[in-house]
Amino acid sequence: MKLLNLKSLISTTLLMTFFVTVNTPAFAEDEKLTHSIQRLSGDAALKVAQAAMLECRKQGYQITATVVDKNGIVQAVARDTLAPPVSIGISRDKAYTAVNFSADTSTMSSRQNTPVGSIDGVLMSAGGVNVNVGGTIYGAVGVSGAPSGETDEACAKAGVAAIAEELEMAD
Repeated sequence: MKLLNLKSLISTTLLMTFFVTVNTPAFAEDEKLTHSIQRLSGDAALKVAQAAMLECRKQGYQITATVVDKNGIVQAVARDTLAPPVSIGISRDKAYTAVNFSADTSTMSSRQNTPVGSIDGVLMSAGGVNVNVGGTIYGAVGVSGAPSGETDEACAKAGVAAIAEELEMAD
């Protein structure tokens, strides 16, 4: 009787070991346990915001440009002298949306009146552009205050262009 129980115990143990082994994901020896995230420096973020603001100023528009990091946290804001106060929050929301969806906000306008588009802080209208250089998203810039979202977006892209070459060289 004891021999039968011992055999049953051994069989059960072997069977359980097999199932645990088969159902446990194998980890590669080179599997990373952490990730390094590249972020813009404060100086780089200021350069993006200022370049976007100056581009719109050249076109005769007073805007606000906000740069956020990869998490959507504000790093820099450049508000031109006569930019409307409401442009501060709008530019932040455009940048926040772009970086959180990893897409320029002009590509999301069809989702504006959906449950996702109704989330506080999410603004799916043109003017939010990712700081995407070499396939790496470092953050985003949002611009508000020009007469159209397309102009906001063009100014935001000018901000990204101001540091794109330096970022490419840094990698």
